[in-house]
Order: sequence, then C-alpha cells, then structure tokens
Amino acid sequence: MAKGFYSYIKQAWKKPSAEKIAETRKKMIAWRAGERVAKIEKPSRLDRARTLGYKAKKGFVIARVTIERGGRTRPRPRKKRRTSRQHIQLTLKMNYQWVAEQRAQRKFRNLEVLNSYLLGKDGRFYFYEVILVDPNVPEIKSDKNLNFLCRVQNRFRVFRGLTSAAKKSRGLRNKGPELKVRPSVGAWHGRGK
Repeated sequence: MAKGFYSYIKQAWKKPSAEKIAETRKKMIAWRAGERVAKIEKPSRLDRARTLGYKAKKGFVIARVTIERGGRTRPRPRKKRRTSRQHIQLTLKMNYQWVAEQRAQRKFRNLEVLNSYLLGKDGRFYFYEVILVDPNVPEIKSDKNLNFLCRVQNRFRVFRGLTSAAKKSRGLRNKGPELKVRPSVGAWHGRGK
C-alpha cells in the first residue's frame, strides 16, 4: 500500500537523522532565548498538527510555549510553621502540557485552545506547540467540525480541564466503578489523584 506525505513526516520525527537532530538543537537554543509564549507562522510538526485538528485557513493560530522542567518548588519557610506545613514541593496535579495550554490561553484571551503536542525537550525546558482557534471568524463558524468552539459554554475550556491533555492528566482516559476521578478530581473525598 502506498504511503502518504504525512506518514513520511511522521517517520522523520520518530527516527530523526543526525542532521535533523543537530538542526533541532540549534532551534532549541533560539527558542530558549526567545519568548516563553510565542506566536509562530506555521506548525513545526505538520503531521501531528493536522491529526489534532489544524487546518491552514483563517482563524487558526499556532503558539510555541516553553515550560521549565523539574519539580515545582518554593523557598523553605524559616519560622512560624508547623513541621507539616514546612514543605517546599508544590503538588500541582497537572501535566506540563496542560500548563502549557493554559499559558497560551492567558496570552491569547480572544482565542480558544483546540489541542497541543510536544515538540521536544532539553535539559531545562519542554517545548510545546498549542493550536488555538478564533471562534469569531466566519470560516470557523461555518465549519461543522469546529463550530462547537463558538458556543458560549465552551469558552475557556482549557481552564476547566476539557482539552485532551487535561483529560489525560485528570485520569479520564479509562472508566471503571472503582475509578476515583469521576465526576471530578475532588470526588471521593479528595482521593482523586
């Protein structure tokens, strides 16, 4: 069976050549020096973006988000705390991709997050690309696959954990009677995650 164009792009990202790895490392150096949330012209991984709903038409915006890796820590309190309150580790209960989507949404308030995907990582940062959609553009309103984003009840869906990455982080990919994450993480007396 003949392979399509996007399958070759996907294979090139799965098993990159030495030249591709060197080129990506150079790009990462520039990304580190740039903005943490930057609007870009077109997706770097076209096959992944198309799989997640991207189309090359009006109303679509791609944002590259840089997230710092490592534990989410704060300075240790010096005094006036019980021992149990002196922890420095913040348990956020969100994966990095969900955090990246939220940061992109905060920067572009008039857009709506559709999906996101991982670009790569180095020793200090994760790099994600977030697909955003403008719900006020006529091309989006007339698209039967995307016009659900135009409804008022779907505004700021990323902050309510309704994107794919958020649902994965919330543990909603599986179902079962003993699953403690439904209807929310706070269900079952807070034993969700």
